[in-house]
Amino acid sequence: MDNFLFIAFPYIAVILAIGVGIYRHARRPYTYSSLSSEILENRKLFWGSVPFHFGLTLILLAHLLAALLPGVAGWFLGGQIRRLVLEVTGMALGLYTLFGLLVLIARRLVPRSLAHAVTSYMDGVLLFVLLIQVGSGIGIAIFDRWGGLWYLHTAVPWFWSLAVLHPDISTVAQLSPFVKLHFVTGFVVILLFPFSRLVHLVMFPIQYLWRPHQVVIWHRRPGKAGAYSREIIR
Repeated sequence: MDNFLFIAFPYIAVILAIGVGIYRHARRPYTYSSLSSEILENRKLFWGSVPFHFGLTLILLAHLLAALLPGVAGWFLGGQIRRLVLEVTGMALGLYTLFGLLVLIARRLVPRSLAHAVTSYMDGVLLFVLLIQVGSGIGIAIFDRWGGLWYLHTAVPWFWSLAVLHPDISTVAQLSPFVKLHFVTGFVVILLFPFSRLVHLVMFPIQYLWRPHQVVIWHRRPGKAGAYSREIIR
């Protein structure tokens, strides 16, 4: 089972994420967005989206930088005070992210609400998996102390072995089932990437920098001053 979960499944998830993602962009480019519901519930979305996106972005950056620069990460975690500060900061960011995620889930569970009406089956699956992922990460921070330190000696070598196509699960095979759950759900999120609204993460609207100006025309009802007004915007 470990061979499938930590060797085969990561490759399956990444290959599908890239392949199906490219196919979706080519065949259904207008679905390549977050399908924002901001116009429906702006205030509730703010209290969920901002903590979730900012918290999750910083946590992912910390994981990525530790994997790319293990020597620097090891130096930071080598001092007791620095290690404590980083662990507390990571736990705070995890709780911050969890708060935002719970708000995003709650707003979609309200019966007969606009957000509930536009929630798809895939939205529900994605939010559930993200809840497991974030919750297990917080659980690791609480119950498996100094996770940042042992992460460098377990997950990072495993990630690099997958990247160089010589998978070695010896460093993660002996970890607790709770930690393994966190790793596996991370790749489940990657697997769901091309099938969900997560695809907006790779869309950067840089074309707006050179897109020509648009003329937007508002038509007014008869009897109002002026037949219409127009404004040039980007």
